[in-house]
Amino acid sequence: MSATVTFDVPTPGGPRPVTVSYARVGRGAPLLLLHGIGHHRQAWDPVVDILATEREVISVDLPGFGASAALPDGLGHDLATTSRVFGALCAALGLDRPHAVGNSLGGLIALELGRAQLVRSVTVFSPAGFWSPGERRYAFGVLLTMRHIARRLPLPLVERLSRTAVGRTALTSTVYARPGRRSPEAVVAETLALAGAPGFDDTLRAGATVRFTDDVPAVPVTVAWGTRDVLLPRRQGVRAKRIIPRARLVRLPGCGHCPMNDDPALVARVILDGSR
Repeated sequence: MSATVTFDVPTPGGPRPVTVSYARVGRGAPLLLLHGIGHHRQAWDPVVDILATEREVISVDLPGFGASAALPDGLGHDLATTSRVFGALCAALGLDRPHAVGNSLGGLIALELGRAQLVRSVTVFSPAGFWSPGERRYAFGVLLTMRHIARRLPLPLVERLSRTAVGRTALTSTVYARPGRRSPEAVVAETLALAGAPGFDDTLRAGATVRFTDDVPAVPVTVAWGTRDVLLPRRQGVRAKRIIPRARLVRLPGCGHCPMNDDPALVARVILDGSR
């Protein structure tokens, strides 16, 4: 069941209200799921039911993505501000240091929450921030192209493409290694989410100077990378391991940048193991 919550985030000019859309299901230790740029919380749908057998799962639309409104004036989409927003969100939802799980941009945010000791553990899939300058420029160029295409395609054409495996491959092969497995309805929804995300441009600009260079010494960290990630190559996982030496580095055979759909059972197992 989806819901929204509005809470105040402190700024030098006074508190600013932020409204976030989320879904909450299951019982057990709380588990916070954070998606990547241009995506929405439904990216986690292939694994939510598995996780909910052992965890209370809270999947969130990042501010300015999915059904969540953009951040108000006075709050930027930079990493420090986004981390404060999620600290305030956890307080508003009554989550006492949940386990944090993130993919891509969501992985970067989860690691920052771990560094701030706001969560019990961190499990990340192809997190942003471990790129070289050239790799960042390449990834941003691909993301901008995907956004441009999504905004230019008429909805009837998106719907027609999504009905075939070839069409789904054309629309989503940048993020999925096995795009034919994605349902037509999911492909249409995430194409619309990418096209309509009001926080996309500000988030991408804020990420232009981001590199994750600090250890996360106080909480357990798992870093997982798909062997077929074409957006953020898996060698970035080796860099992540050097920066966070105590992290568990996991290889995801045959998975792409968003592995939740490529191999739900494997991804769920990695998450449950990382959050024990």
